[in-house]
Amino acid sequence: MKSIRILACALPLALTGCSTLSAINWSAAYPWNWFGSSAAVSEKGVGDLNGSTPLDEKAISDALGGDYRLRSGMKTNNGAVVRYFEAMKGDTVALVINGDAGSVSRIDVLDSKVPAPEGVNVGTPFSAIYSKAFGNCQKGSGDDAAGVECKAKDSQHISYLFTGSWSGPVELMPPDDALKNWKVSKIIWRR
Repeated sequence: MKSIRILACALPLALTGCSTLSAINWSAAYPWNWFGSSAAVSEKGVGDLNGSTPLDEKAISDALGGDYRLRSGMKTNNGAVVRYFEAMKGDTVALVINGDAGSVSRIDVLDSKVPAPEGVNVGTPFSAIYSKAFGNCQKGSGDDAAGVECKAKDSQHISYLFTGSWSGPVELMPPDDALKNWKVSKIIWRR
């Protein structure tokens, strides 16, 4: 009789638990994935994702090692419709992958766990990387117009987008005094 009561209590829990098993990321249980993502920003790209990767869902997923769930979208850029992919960690956009001519041309890193050279991550303050904007930075453009984009030191492919608060004119770049408190909101890799 006691086992029937336990079964009656456990059965609803077991049945409701089974419906959520399909949403579990089983690849995260593999021992080689226990210590986080191996993706990092380098001159070559983000992890194995680079300029020679086809702008194709399977190719992007393979290059990212299956660590992310991908979703695709379309947007306009200079009057042309372009396709892009968002790499998701849970419900959060971690990477935005853009391309042209059938291959990846730009990767925007929004995940603070994906490092860039010299230990820079999303959230790193401007003052930890630069002492001044002159010679390093320019006003952001397009979707990034609210920020300031700065080239990574000794890099031809990596830049950082800084955002923060400033009460000056929108069309001007903030002075160094204001920028020192701004933080990296996006790491950008371009082919």
